Amino acid sequence: MRYSWLLFDADGTLFDYEQAEVTALATTFAQFGYPFEARHAVTYRAINGQMWRDFEQGKLSQQRLPTARFERLFAATGVTADTAVTAAFSLRYLNNLAQGTMLITGAEALVTALRPHYRLLLITNGLHEVQRPRLARSVLAGCFDAVVISSEVGVAKPDPAIFDVAFAHMGYPPKAETLIIGDSLTSDMRGGSDYGIDTCWFNPHAQPRPKDVTIRYEIRRLTELLDLLGVRL
Repeated sequence: MRYSWLLFDADGTLFDYEQAEVTALATTFAQFGYPFEARHAVTYRAINGQMWRDFEQGKLSQQRLPTARFERLFAATGVTADTAVTAAFSLRYLNNLAQGTMLITGAEALVTALRPHYRLLLITNGLHEVQRPRLARSVLAGCFDAVVISSEVGVAKPDPAIFDVAFAHMGYPPKAETLIIGDSLTSDMRGGSDYGIDTCWFNPHAQPRPKDVTIRYEIRRLTELLDLLGVRL
């Protein structure tokens, strides 16, 4: 097995999005003088997850998503806020989230070990105002040959158009020499498989493997990818 390019998802694969999310939520609630409870994070995660799925399926615009999720959260948790305050809350939350450079265990070691042997590209369904500053502040800054962010290109995984953008950045290598690594079955695994490239599912919680998505490799820990690729730490 010999790949020349490795495509990495960001949130939930390299970056510990859940930890960054809770921290940003708690901080923003405090800044606006709202009481924060653990249930708010649980409710937000469910709302946000569904809205991103709606976005991936073309049911929701990326411009509408950031504010709409807090409209739903406030309605579900009894927080009273008008349109202007909700918009301001959304902006402050994004600024706080952009500070969250926490990584998944093994991410730094993995990327550091792979960098001398492969070309690396980060491909993420995210907002550039979060992803760019967060990457720049993290220990992974400078490790990727290219970064493709859905909000900048106007299309999200699993749409093949975002992979077209990635391949343009990569100089159109053979698909057989490209592997995508990610935690999402819908955006990463289905998107990669439908585009005709090999996939590696990062599945730390041992979820059941679906029968309707083609997955070439599966790992529980990020550093297991080194064994698959024959790279030593």
